[in-house]
Amino acid sequence: MGTFIARRMLLAIPTLFGVLVVAFLLLYVAPGDPVLSMVGERADEATIARLRAELRLDDPLPVQFGHYVRNVVTGDLGNSYITGRPIIQDIKERFPKTLQLAGAAMLLAATLGVTLGILSALNPGGLIDRFGLGLAYVGISFPVYWVGLLLILLFAVTLQWLPPSGSGGLRYLILPAFALGMRSIAFLARMTRSAMLDSLASDFVRTARAKGLSEKNVVLRHALRNAAIPIITVLGLDFGSYLTGSILTETIFSWPGIGRYVVNAISRRDLPAIQGAVLFLSTLFVMVNLLTDIAYAKADPRVSYK
Repeated sequence: MGTFIARRMLLAIPTLFGVLVVAFLLLYVAPGDPVLSMVGERADEATIARLRAELRLDDPLPVQFGHYVRNVVTGDLGNSYITGRPIIQDIKERFPKTLQLAGAAMLLAATLGVTLGILSALNPGGLIDRFGLGLAYVGISFPVYWVGLLLILLFAVTLQWLPPSGSGGLRYLILPAFALGMRSIAFLARMTRSAMLDSLASDFVRTARAKGLSEKNVVLRHALRNAAIPIITVLGLDFGSYLTGSILTETIFSWPGIGRYVVNAISRRDLPAIQGAVLFLSTLFVMVNLLTDIAYAKADPRVSYK
């Protein structure tokens, strides 16, 4: 198992290096001068020259890249051009909120999606199966910003059951978590249904039933475990996308997470903040994929550790 994890981590190194290069080049791909974004166009030449020297923007590109890599390795993502605060500190303050939102969305998706998929597989062509199919069409077809605005209109404006935006207790988390997890609920329901139908039709399930095992044990301990690989795939990829791609949801619901932090940084042309956030989120996504690979091996002994 240790060799398996070490091998996956080694395979992730080229990806992380590519992300590091892309994050570094953001400073040069973005239009405009970052120093002018800091001091304004009316600043005198001496101030601009001094800031460029402090930021090492006059050094050759390889030297700047080496300095950037050295800082990243030591945990220094730089300071914000706008606030002057360390970017790593901003990320530490905002990431727990993003993790909270992603965890709630994933819990909803796993609970509702997998349950609906199992019930649909146990009653193919029935009422629950048709409901799950309709939910899948709706959930996959509608974008997250449309679902979010519809939820706000219905539950916050019309019924006034839940707050429309902001963060606080559980009531503030329900709408954004449901909006973020809607697509996964739909996709997981259909994925679980398909995998469970194949599993329930297998010889080992018929053997388990012939031994007199209860239907609950047959479904949960035998059929569901063998159908777990595609379910884990969806859960792993979606959780990674929730952590790294909840920008629209956090913006719509004014949720103070990493996604909203990136939007604010883009609107203010705060390039170091954008660089740091992109690098952090990309690294996080790679780590989630690594954990998903490990979960494969734990769920199915047929997955090789080598």
